[in-house]
Amino acid sequence: MSHLKLPPLSLYVHIPWCIQKCPYCDFNSHALKHDIPEAIYVARLLDDLRADLGWVQGRSLSSIFIGGGTPSLFSASSIKQLLDGISALIPLQPDCEITLEANPGTFETERFSGFVDAGITRLSIGVQSLQNEQLQALGRIHDPQQAIVAAEHASKLNLTSYNLDLMHGLPGQSLADAMADLDGVIALNPPHISWYQLTIEPNTAFASRPPQLPEDDELWRIQEHGHDRLVAAGYQQYEVSAYAKIGHQSKHNRNYWMFGDYLGIGCGAHSKITLPAAGEIVRCEKIKHPQGYLDLTRALRYKEWLVDADERPFEFFMNYFRLLEPVPKSSFEDLTGLSSSVADALLTDAIAKQLVIDQVDYWETTPLGRRFLNSVLDLLV
Repeated sequence: MSHLKLPPLSLYVHIPWCIQKCPYCDFNSHALKHDIPEAIYVARLLDDLRADLGWVQGRSLSSIFIGGGTPSLFSASSIKQLLDGISALIPLQPDCEITLEANPGTFETERFSGFVDAGITRLSIGVQSLQNEQLQALGRIHDPQQAIVAAEHASKLNLTSYNLDLMHGLPGQSLADAMADLDGVIALNPPHISWYQLTIEPNTAFASRPPQLPEDDELWRIQEHGHDRLVAAGYQQYEVSAYAKIGHQSKHNRNYWMFGDYLGIGCGAHSKITLPAAGEIVRCEKIKHPQGYLDLTRALRYKEWLVDADERPFEFFMNYFRLLEPVPKSSFEDLTGLSSSVADALLTDAIAKQLVIDQVDYWETTPLGRRFLNSVLDLLV
């Protein structure tokens, strides 16, 4: 048994409202029915953060991610009020990455400059496709030209980086269609591209009325061809669904995958916090619905539970194996509080099946293991 060490700390802020709910979306988002109570919600977010300050344990924030929902529906002044309030409660590292998710509709794009003035250093823009028919099938409310304009506008702002989200494996999508989408995004030359496969999640409109998605063999061809094009264009794959130019990997996402700590504030937000003095790792979930979250008579922590020692190895590898890099055995011991011999035993079958390599100081997934990552994780249960 090792001693738990305190990892870096990030902050996730959830803003739950959207213009409309996309049929593939399983995030905690709510279609707008009235005006957004921006000032009231920002005040509640800061109350939420104050209640969690005991979990900071002297750390500063390495990253902030404002997700949703559609956070770019908020005004720049509300985002500034939020960020000013956060920095007054927890110190930010000098190079703190502050990301805001944004949709490429004209209404939001006009606000981009204001977001940067408010303190945003990185935008993540939900392009999803550059084909009208696919955008309509996905329930998106922007068109391809608006996505292109949003990306071009972001490139001219004083940002440290920005990301374009693009989906593949869409209903009826061929290899040629998927590559046309990807080529269009690569041509926009963003520093970071999140390129991920559409999956049908429970409790979504697509789950109740599933569209016809490409067959597995076609999905793999799309993945292979797309990977080659991204690498040829100067992008490095550092995570299962993330490609970046040198120096533009997402700090916030890396902290998640490296089993770092994060505070979550806002409707349905999750936290994962290490408590070295108690030898514990705690997880927490906040009230999901905006009405309940804004009720000042209610405690904001909806659920709180400990991650037992026997659950920590799976959680660690479920996250860390998403990164396409060696997993230091010292990190396993520091962040789970367990001996690396526990992990060695757990990985025996994955190593025997040549899905994972065991080296002296680290473990690493093989190319086969990266292709069948779910199979690797199934062997750890």
